[in-house]
Order: sequence, then structure tokens, then C-alpha cells
Amino acid sequence: MPSIAKAYKLLDPEIRAKNLQALQWELRGRWYDVARPQMPDPVFLVGCSRSGTTVTYETLGAAPQFLKFGWEIPQFWDGLYGPLTNGWESEAAGAEHARPAHRHAALRHFYQRLGAGWVLDKTCINVLRIPYLHALFPQAKFVFIQRDGRDNVSSMMDGWRHGRTDGDFHLSQFFGPFPEPVAIDGGQFTDWAFFLAPGWREYNHASLEEVCAFQWVSANRLALQARRSIPPEQWIHLRYEDLFERPVEMFHEAFTRLGIAFSDELRARCEHLRPTSIVKGRPKKDKWREHNPEAIERILPLIAPLMREMGYDAQG
Repeated sequence: MPSIAKAYKLLDPEIRAKNLQALQWELRGRWYDVARPQMPDPVFLVGCSRSGTTVTYETLGAAPQFLKFGWEIPQFWDGLYGPLTNGWESEAAGAEHARPAHRHAALRHFYQRLGAGWVLDKTCINVLRIPYLHALFPQAKFVFIQRDGRDNVSSMMDGWRHGRTDGDFHLSQFFGPFPEPVAIDGGQFTDWAFFLAPGWREYNHASLEEVCAFQWVSANRLALQARRSIPPEQWIHLRYEDLFERPVEMFHEAFTRLGIAFSDELRARCEHLRPTSIVKGRPKKDKWREHNPEAIERILPLIAPLMREMGYDAQG
């Protein structure tokens, strides 16, 4: 009977395709280990979750110069250094955590699945680990996108509650059970969503708006601190609000900074940019006034100082 079941699996087209792909990846990985083909340092698109990283990634990724997965790979990066290897400290990583073996593993992973070329990676947890990535890839470029804290926190709250159209953002599905009880928002949430920033344990019994404010401040503060150590020519700073106000100009500048010609095809894409949401409703400025106005007013003192530092009017 087991042999019949095994034979049936071998005949299943989907299983056969997966096995073939796994074999191809294994062979390409072995070839990479031997030949060490040249791979340029990647471009990392980073930003707090729900800050416009997806539409920015899709737009930059339309350039034929890039190789990309089309999805995030937090499990890969956490596998190199993350909660399950650092005692659940956080998903952040500093330059001191970088190892030559991590660079090799990342380039090997890219080559196995994408081939040799310039990789554009968008994984939101990497906003917490820019110094680590810069240590691994000294020539890498970082595209950082920021969003008004009120809208960003409100969108994260929606994400915590509703998940996404193709799943959810909660972390136990990747990490397994948390090492200590989590009872966010009076016990409505028993694990975390999006990412674990340093100090997350202190918010295990906080309100949802406080947790999301903590995540927004942590992500953007770590990114702005890391910026100081990145050469200016390797740092490209974008604003979510420009997706609506000046998308052509914003992406023209970004592509130029990346050394990529702003073709007619790319311009046309930006001229007809239609940001979409994988959580709830169409993206727009000041969306928080419709979704979570009372909660955002409560945490405004927590986010206002950094908002002002980032150029936003916290009273507007």
C-alpha cells in the first residue's frame, strides 16, 4: 500500500513540478558553491509595514534590470538571524550580527531561485536590520519609504484585525508558540503581527493602538538612525504621500538615483499609478479619520515627536 501511495504522488503533476523545482534549486546551489558567479549587491526596499512598500516594490520592480521574487522572504532573513536564533530578542539585527556565511547564504538563495543578476528585495522586517544588511552588502542601495504616522498606525491596526486578502500578518504561523503569554488589547490578540521590534515584550498587554504606535516609532527610528552610516549615494528616501501627489516625479528621481533610465513604459506606469490595499479599502491620505480616529488621537503624543522630525504636521 505505501508503494502504491508513493507511486500516486509521483504521478501528481503538482508534486512532480515541486520536486523538479527543488532538484533544480539544489543543483543551482551546488553550482553556486563551486563557481561563485558574480552577483551585484542588492537593492533593499525598506519601510514600516503598511507604508506603501508593496506599490513601490511593484513599480521599481517593473524595471527590467531587476530580478525579484514578487513576495517577501522574512523566514529566510530570520533564519540567518532572528527570534528563533537570538532568544526571541526581536527581528532587528545590527552590523555586529553579520557574518560572511550570511552573505554567502543570501546570494546563494537569490541565485538558486532567480539566477545571476541585480536583486530587488522587499521584506518589511529589514527596516529593523539596515546596519546588518549594509555590513553584509557594503555596495547595496536602500530605498526607504515613510508614511504619516497617523495613517500608518491606523492601517496597521486594520491589518492586525482583518489580516490581508490572502492570509494574515500574525507571526505564530512562522515562529510557533510565543515564549510568554501575549494578551494585546485585553486578550483579543495572543501573538504579534507584522514584526517584532526591540522591546516588544513590554507591550504584550498594551492596547492595539499603543502596540502599532510602538511598531511605527521603532521601525522609522531604527531606519533614520541607520541612515547616518549609509553613504548618501546609497540611500533613497521616499514619501508615501508622493504616491498620490507626485508619483511621476517621485519615481523618476528614484530610478535616476538607481542608475536606471526612466523609460516611456515606466513613466506611463507611474502616470496611471493606482495604489491598492491588501487589507481594507482604497489607500488615501488621512484615511485614519474614517477608520480609527479616537484611537489615533489617543496615541498621537507617542508618535508626534517623530512625525515632526520626519516633516509631518502632527496637528494637521
